[in-house]
Amino acid sequence: MVTPGRSSYDVPMGGQLEGKVVLVSGGASDIGRATALRLAGAGAAVVVGDVSTEGAASVAEEVERSGGRAIGVPCDVRREESLVAFVERAVTEFGSIDAVDHNAAWSHPRLDTDAVGVDLGVWERAIEITTRGALLLARHAIPVMVAGGGGSIVTISSGTSTIGESTRVAYGVAKAGLNQLTRHLAVRYGRDGIRANAIAPGFILTETAAAQVPLDVQARLAEANPIRRLGTPDDIARVVVFLCSDDAGYVNGQVLHVDGGHQIAGMM
Repeated sequence: MVTPGRSSYDVPMGGQLEGKVVLVSGGASDIGRATALRLAGAGAAVVVGDVSTEGAASVAEEVERSGGRAIGVPCDVRREESLVAFVERAVTEFGSIDAVDHNAAWSHPRLDTDAVGVDLGVWERAIEITTRGALLLARHAIPVMVAGGGGSIVTISSGTSTIGESTRVAYGVAKAGLNQLTRHLAVRYGRDGIRANAIAPGFILTETAAAQVPLDVQARLAEANPIRRLGTPDDIARVVVFLCSDDAGYVNGQVLHVDGGHQIAGMM
């Protein structure tokens, strides 16, 4: 079983994304943090956005200590003006935008119940941050990327988005909305040089998950997975790097399940 940690992902700087500029929303922790570090390791200049200004700055400093380039920017995906400022800061600082990775999301395992019982405030918050936030970020980043010749948009969905669950109705709908938004962007803007893809993780042992999920449950999940381990944030980050790179130049409109076989084994 994987033990979570705050690895620096110390990889040689430069590679697949050399010279590219990537925006990462929700980049202060867990998968977002791992992705920012991995993108920088591949050579990208990274604009780390998060509602936690301190967290975004901390990840940017971590990148720079490793020899990469990054800035931390306040980014509240609920506020359109904040996303406009996020995009503008990237252009001001680095001159362009080549890719966007949307991690920002929200859920509440206890309050996100079922269709009859869920509080509408919980429903609306999940959609607002997860799905509406992705739409608004794409809306303001796409014109910049098109003007620069194209780019890549990656959204972090969930395996939950393609199955049915008896609870977490808001979370499932919000993530499924990301999948459909991804397909729309791929079809509508592919002709303009924009590729859009989503990643659907299975159970990922983030620091947050490690604190909430009992060890015996983690062990059972690892044993049930076809590859006999739990996923890590870096497992997702590596796929984001691929999708942002020219190596994925013919990958468009896809929802990639990155879960070790989690879903096909019936673990969901």
